[in-house]
Amino acid sequence: MSRPLSALIVFLLLASCGGGYGTAPSNMDNACAILQQRPGYGRAFAQTQAEWGVPAAVQMATIYQESKFISNARTPRKYRLGFIPAGRQSSAYGYSQALDGTWDDYVKAQGRFGARRNDIRDATDFMGWYMNRSRERNGIALSDARNQYLAYHEGHGGYARGSHNAKSWLLRVASNVESRAYMYDAQLRSCPHLSR
Repeated sequence: MSRPLSALIVFLLLASCGGGYGTAPSNMDNACAILQQRPGYGRAFAQTQAEWGVPAAVQMATIYQESKFISNARTPRKYRLGFIPAGRQSSAYGYSQALDGTWDDYVKAQGRFGARRNDIRDATDFMGWYMNRSRERNGIALSDARNQYLAYHEGHGGYARGSHNAKSWLLRVASNVESRAYMYDAQLRSCPHLSR
């Protein structure tokens, strides 16, 4: 086998290890099915739960809401005059939909200079870091999916100011995240995939 071909194969194998999927799992209403279809997710959720204390169900419900488990998810494009592309609605990207600035803060704070938002392990680690800051700054329990999501969406300062209280649509979304976290938690108790 030639050197260039060998190098290409090694590169493709390494690139495939990042856990990136450009499509959603086939059954997003079943935590066990998600983990069976994508075993790397379970390892990432378990590692973040062990490292940061954020329950796997809270991580999963947040990722469902933010990206539907799509690794390269982006916000919709903006258009001028209805048809001239004018960039995206925000810099949110990846599983966690982390904004550029917040992701940069995480990378610097944790020394994770090779971290990528489209890698499930890095995305869940980011969520663990961010949700712990929400606990420290705003007193939100790590198991409180609703308020963790509100702080995740509004930022720590926005949550502290209560900016979410003027957004009835966001309060509904946060309640949906909470319900999904309860559902995932009940399902995870009956499936063996999380610890693998």
